[in-house]
Amino acid sequence: MELSEADPKGLVRESYRIEAITGGECRSIFIDWALSLPVGLSVADAARVLIATYALAEPDHPMSAVLHEALTAPEAPRRRGGRVGRQGLGA
Repeated sequence: MELSEADPKGLVRESYRIEAITGGECRSIFIDWALSLPVGLSVADAARVLIATYALAEPDHPMSAVLHEALTAPEAPRRRGGRVGRQGLGA
């Protein structure tokens, strides 16, 4: 996969150019980036390209942490306890 496919709008590239960007702002940009990927393109594969292109050069940048988090599997959902867990949210 090429960089132009992994970051079609240049959102991640631009995030690395913003001075004093926060982790929250990087997460927001990440969501916009993920939604802009073409259908069928793997977020994890695209994130690996971006890590190789940007994160290795700037490991302390907040976007680098966000990209690495994108490669980790989400936690398994947990059952809610009590009445809500037994009867569902709307009950």
